[in-house]
Amino acid sequence: MVRTVSFSGHRTYKDDETNRHRLDAMLASCHAAGYRRFLSGMAEGFDLAAAEAVLRLRARHPDVWLGAFVPFRGQARRFSEIDRARYERILATADECRILSERYEGGCFHARNDLLVEEGELLLCYYDGSPGGTRHTLRKAHRKGIRIVNLYQEAGTLFPNDPL
Repeated sequence: MVRTVSFSGHRTYKDDETNRHRLDAMLASCHAAGYRRFLSGMAEGFDLAAAEAVLRLRARHPDVWLGAFVPFRGQARRFSEIDRARYERILATADECRILSERYEGGCFHARNDLLVEEGELLLCYYDGSPGGTRHTLRKAHRKGIRIVNLYQEAGTLFPNDPL
């Protein structure tokens, strides 16, 4: 069975050199631990940065697989021009692109997040404690007993029995 990492994080994630290095190092550790399948929800911020990091990892390790879980067709319409271009490049190179709905519908982001939790064994996130979809995803993963690694925290790891 292929081991799977899912991503969830804030749109406010800063894709700077320090965070890029931390993300690349974490994905290298995941690969060394046997993870080969990586799933992104394709939102601006952390999701796009994580997908790009997977593509950098795949350049060194061709056995790496990237899935793009898009909550609805047209998700990137309101992205900045730069992020829309990043999004399109990622979709063009992903191994799988699942579009969950043909149009925006209430709950489509939660459905995407639930699917990320359903299919992942490890949730790699960037969570600063604020409310929103990332919190929802973390709570769902926590209830399922999935290991959570938070790149926002200095310590990094939230174990399934830690309170959120």
